[in-house]
Amino acid sequence: MLVLLFLGWQVWWNSLVLAGQQTNAASEQSQRWLEEATKSPSPSATTTPAPNPTGTPTPAAPPTLGAQPADYQPFAVIYIPRLGADWKRTIRQTVDTEKVLNSYDAGVGHYENTQLPGEVGNFAVAGHDSGWGNTFIDLSKLRIGDRIYVQTKNGWYTYTFRNFEYVQPTAVAVIAPVPRQPTTKPVDRLMTITTCNPPFHAGERLIAYNVFAGFQPTAKVPNEIAAAVAANGG
Repeated sequence: MLVLLFLGWQVWWNSLVLAGQQTNAASEQSQRWLEEATKSPSPSATTTPAPNPTGTPTPAAPPTLGAQPADYQPFAVIYIPRLGADWKRTIRQTVDTEKVLNSYDAGVGHYENTQLPGEVGNFAVAGHDSGWGNTFIDLSKLRIGDRIYVQTKNGWYTYTFRNFEYVQPTAVAVIAPVPRQPTTKPVDRLMTITTCNPPFHAGERLIAYNVFAGFQPTAKVPNEIAAAVAANGG
């Protein structure tokens, strides 16, 4: 009985509490950037799509963060509406288990030396599927075309979900600048999310690939998450 109670606490109650703490921490960070933006405007970028050689609209180049953040530094907040109307997490530098993935004020980590939001290449992040906040337990619910919003001090980077891949834990090339092709020079702006699969196990990895769709300054909150962002200051 004691073992069952401990497992229930660890898997359900502890994760529920930690998920709430991670959400609150993300709300506070997001709100700080919004307040700072009213004092000094975010960098601007032309967001009107320009045609590429094939005639397909291509998002304009957004401002970027520049240098890699210091280890464990929070530098972004991620919103994924498909995972819940109020789902958000802080992204910190590195995928350190204790200081980032299990942290009450983070939950999502950035793979060092992968690209940053808006950069050409692969902006790669990780989070637990189950336990320690159940960060990406519902990641498999993403559907083609779903939007993922990444807020930084610069503004909002929007990515569109493209496809899943299921791989072994050793398949580290999924976070290469061109996923699965580590020797190829990147030309696209991608975002890769990795988590364990299936839930409550770590036998394989679920990979979600996303493509850059556009950038908006901080004051121009994307419509889809406007209500969730407005609630941050409540």
